[in-house]
Amino acid sequence: MNPQNPDYRQDTEALFRAAPFVTDLGIEPVSILPGEVEARLVVQPRHLQQDDVIHAGVQATLADHTAGGAAFTLVPRPQRVLTVDFTIHLLQAARGEALRCKARVLRAGRRLIVVESEVHTVAGGQEQRVSKATVTLAVVEPRTP
Repeated sequence: MNPQNPDYRQDTEALFRAAPFVTDLGIEPVSILPGEVEARLVVQPRHLQQDDVIHAGVQATLADHTAGGAAFTLVPRPQRVLTVDFTIHLLQAARGEALRCKARVLRAGRRLIVVESEVHTVAGGQEQRVSKATVTLAVVEPRTP
């Protein structure tokens, strides 16, 4: 996949820092390549639901935003991406010290980009897939103030 923005790495890192909800959750990019982003989150008590399982909303946000990052690596400045459709499959209860998500673009069109995200828990050095998402993003022009 060919990025259309020579500064895609720095701009994608900035995309993660610019999203208040994402930074509040603690989601950080680990690896940024054209059409592929990996992110992680260190699990805190606030990420758990009532049964001490990592909340589905945390997994969904991680999968969605990482997918957005992967799509964003392929669009030219000043275009942005915006999720228009999102399906997540929660494969098993998520317990662990951290979550890792790898998202990769399946198809990049001029107007729509389809991305697949996989979320894994990390516990005792072992990784286990806990959810998988398919995210469709629209390529949009930035808002004007």
